[in-house]
Amino acid sequence: MAASALEDGARSQKQGRRGCEHYDRGCLLKAQQTCEECSTLFGEYYCSICHLFDKDKKQYHCENCGICRIGPKEDFFHCLKCNLCLAMNLQGKHKCIENVSRQNCPICLEDIHTSRVVAHVLPCGHLLHRTCYEEMLKEGYRCPLCMHSALDMTRYWRQLDDEVAQTPMPSEYQNMTVDILCNDCNGRSTVQFHILGMKCNICESYNTAQAGGCRISLDQQ
Repeated sequence: MAASALEDGARSQKQGRRGCEHYDRGCLLKAQQTCEECSTLFGEYYCSICHLFDKDKKQYHCENCGICRIGPKEDFFHCLKCNLCLAMNLQGKHKCIENVSRQNCPICLEDIHTSRVVAHVLPCGHLLHRTCYEEMLKEGYRCPLCMHSALDMTRYWRQLDDEVAQTPMPSEYQNMTVDILCNDCNGRSTVQFHILGMKCNICESYNTAQAGGCRISLDQQ
């Protein structure tokens, strides 16, 4: 068998190589979906660009992505700025970040652009695998990259308003203020200190971080 392959390879050198230099037999390689002789189907789906054979999963080839994706195609659009195919319901309704798909998922550190797992776009524009996003919500609500809220927290913030109102601080803390930085609007404000959370004066989010020491007003001192 090996001798025959070498003979075919030597013969191809005389006749002009028909394959690449790594293919000893020098055969002309022609990928196609069916056999020309017996019409055997090699794959329900075949991409002549990627030379991908697969079962029918409503795949389509995206020229901008440069790869085949699982469809159906009419359910997706390609965002040129994010450089990724996204669900149609996100068209014009997501924050774009230049080439964000070329970054790894910050949860599992695996590639997003070529993954078969659907990408989830956070309000801040960062991407996570959908499965990683669902696991993240079991532990927290912030984007692991920028700390922006990963979903609409308005209802929870209003519940926290009620809890703060029903939980007065001890008298020595009632006039204590603190500087905070909001992770949602990036605004800075000075608010009353509370153990349950400090609400941003600008966007009313509790997704805040203390940005300075506590101060007690002069009339309290």
